[in-house]
Amino acid sequence: MKPFALFNSCARNVQAWASEDCLLCGAESGPELLCAACAAELPALPEPCPCCALPSPAGAVCGSCLNRPPHFDGTRALWRYEFPCDGLVRALKYHARLALAGFFARRLASRPLPKIDLVVPMPLHPKRLAERGFNQALEIARGVARHLGRPIEPRGVLRVKNTVPQTGLPYEERAKNVRGAFLCKLDLSGASIAVVDDVMTTGATLNELARALKRAGATRVENLVIARTVPR
Repeated sequence: MKPFALFNSCARNVQAWASEDCLLCGAESGPELLCAACAAELPALPEPCPCCALPSPAGAVCGSCLNRPPHFDGTRALWRYEFPCDGLVRALKYHARLALAGFFARRLASRPLPKIDLVVPMPLHPKRLAERGFNQALEIARGVARHLGRPIEPRGVLRVKNTVPQTGLPYEERAKNVRGAFLCKLDLSGASIAVVDDVMTTGATLNELARALKRAGATRVENLVIARTVPR
């Protein structure tokens, strides 16, 4: 049976899996969460723009980033946000399958990266954090920082505006929704920052966070995300 063919029937395995079984197809995977076949078929990003990670001819900076440069300087995304990657992200985010945070962190840290001085997870508003019980971006960021041997700052960057979920808004409303959502209490003068998040859709939230980090003195902000939504 092809990889992912058992994904729906194995959704129960997200609730309770054995460490030797692939989370997607149930095949033996040893200490890894995914077997080699399923890991190889996760949806790769074709020739992404180095700034926003959307597909771009020959992997060049896309026209949108050239015409309206975002506040962040680059984006490294592991996969497209579609089946079955979307299910893995939701398993971490909404079902607290924290072993996936380590899996994602190892993959992010294994990619070639520019010089990084500090790792910053995408912060949650205190109300949202109380509802969910944990910040999935922080769980991933801890692993990234450990693998890179870089410090992590989980408290110096705050989400001070409890915005409505971006997924419920039209694309054109998302930047307005997150305007002024973040406060950076750190002195980042001359620092190169890696911002860790799970999913990048329009990039509006990451752009607003990068704005706050640049105002605090950061010279470079690089997004490290698990998945990138690619418009069809």
